[in-house]
Amino acid sequence: MTTFPITAQQQLAEVASIQPYPLLFVTISGAHLYGFASADSDYDLRGVHILPPAEVMGLGEPRETIEVMRKPETPQDIELDLVTHDVKKFMLLMLRKNGYVLEQLYSPLVVHTTPEHEELRNLGAGCITRHHSHHYLGFARTQWSLFQKEDPPRVKPLLYVYRVLLTGICLMRTGRIEANLLKLNTRELCGEGFPLPQIDELIARKVEGAERSRLAAADLAFHESEYNRLKARLEQAAEQSSLPEGPSAKDAMSDLLLRVRRAQCL
Repeated sequence: MTTFPITAQQQLAEVASIQPYPLLFVTISGAHLYGFASADSDYDLRGVHILPPAEVMGLGEPRETIEVMRKPETPQDIELDLVTHDVKKFMLLMLRKNGYVLEQLYSPLVVHTTPEHEELRNLGAGCITRHHSHHYLGFARTQWSLFQKEDPPRVKPLLYVYRVLLTGICLMRTGRIEANLLKLNTRELCGEGFPLPQIDELIARKVEGAERSRLAAADLAFHESEYNRLKARLEQAAEQSSLPEGPSAKDAMSDLLLRVRRAQCL
């Protein structure tokens, strides 16, 4: 598992170990993955569980999604939430141009893994298309709307705006899933005009905590201009992308699904 404070590592591993179904993988998403976690940031765990064939084929409602939230009870406890999807549901989301699940699949912050996790990561390349740009454009619009509604506006939703736009630009240019804003903010991944000088300052303000987490009104016009510029750049990157129109991994993913289901019968 990626290095965190030992107490955090123990608690992350513990919550994964007590889940009701076998896990294909669990990774860390959210601010820790995006590169701007504060000292009080909670841990967003995301992953895949494997339902047994009897629950999938029977008349009951299968537990396709399981959510667990844990609040701190002592000063040493971390706050976390874990959301896992059954492997079939997760695969269907991968095939539906959902960038969010791909970020979970490729997160380098791994709490639990299996050989099938690595196999699914290899198959994930066959799910990436130029139409993933729509996911990131829509996500950016949502975060920009949240940013505009607050008075004074907070740094956090603005960082999400930059993060999703740069993730989308990088994906369209390179076919690579990268969710860490510090890593994204490079010419190598996003092209001419990077790095953006405002990113480091915004991350520093977010990480330092509440006192600097708000922006002055004078900053708004600049960030709106940047939002519109980067949105247009993502649209252009999608038009010029060499990524395919549709996924090619469906059959191979179906084979993997059947194998992991059958393994639950042994």
